[in-house]
Amino acid sequence: MSEHKSGFVSFVGRPNAGKSTLTNALVGRKVVITSDKPQTTRTVVRGIVHRPDAQLILVDTPGLHRPRTLLGERLNDLVKTTLAEVDVVAVCLPANEKVGPGDRFIVNEMAKVKRTIKVAVATKTDLATSEQIGSHLLDIQRLGEETGVDWAEIVPVSAKSGDQVALLQELLVALLPDGPPLYPDGDLSDAPEEILAAELIREAALDGLRDELPHSVAVVVEEMGLREGRPDDKPLLDIHANVYVERDSQKGIIIGPKGSRLRTIGTTARKQIEALLGTPVYLDLHVKVAKDWQRDPRQLRKLGF
Repeated sequence: MSEHKSGFVSFVGRPNAGKSTLTNALVGRKVVITSDKPQTTRTVVRGIVHRPDAQLILVDTPGLHRPRTLLGERLNDLVKTTLAEVDVVAVCLPANEKVGPGDRFIVNEMAKVKRTIKVAVATKTDLATSEQIGSHLLDIQRLGEETGVDWAEIVPVSAKSGDQVALLQELLVALLPDGPPLYPDGDLSDAPEEILAAELIREAALDGLRDELPHSVAVVVEEMGLREGRPDDKPLLDIHANVYVERDSQKGIIIGPKGSRLRTIGTTARKQIEALLGTPVYLDLHVKVAKDWQRDPRQLRKLGF
């Protein structure tokens, strides 16, 4: 009987380094929102990879960045506490971009967390030539030497094409401690369903918006439950959610001409939630203004940060 391994792996990296897409590729289902807007992940959502010999729990942290607002500071604190509590931390460095000061900042932060095993993942290899990937891997090696981080592995992957994702899974599992499964089989994420629903609504709201609103949108699911009096074979999940923005002008952008944009957001989010939870959904969305919520500790608490 071979030993069973289980443990926590956290992906870190600059915003938009491919962390969420990689989590989804490893778990094999959409559990973490992915968006081309940086800074979309705010809750520590875990994806869980179940294998006969191991359970790999992926902790998705927000992108580390230099804080400009109170929200930024909270996110950074969250990242630092996460890093100290996981077994392996994997930094994502996109192969189609040069290693820059943002990456150095993150690897320096990682260097302070002594006990945790460090891995480097060169993401987005589908967007780079083999020459680019080769020199990128050498740059990562050098970055480790300069910051005093000893890479346990340096792995190039493409979550989009699936290239080397299985290899990355093997290497991560090999670095985990021996232990029993920590979550029941079948759980894909330990985030309560309200949080997953809120994240999917938020993703739909951000989709296609230009740079005017990246951090200004928060979603709170006020109520979620199966509708009373429905037959067992025809359940309907009622979800009432508020989309919060910081200013009236942003409210107009989200609602769109004659409510067209809000309808699109609702349809997109509803389909995603139905796919994740496997139940038909009735989604009721309202847009509200919470003035400058990112800088207001009371609002931040109310919105779950």
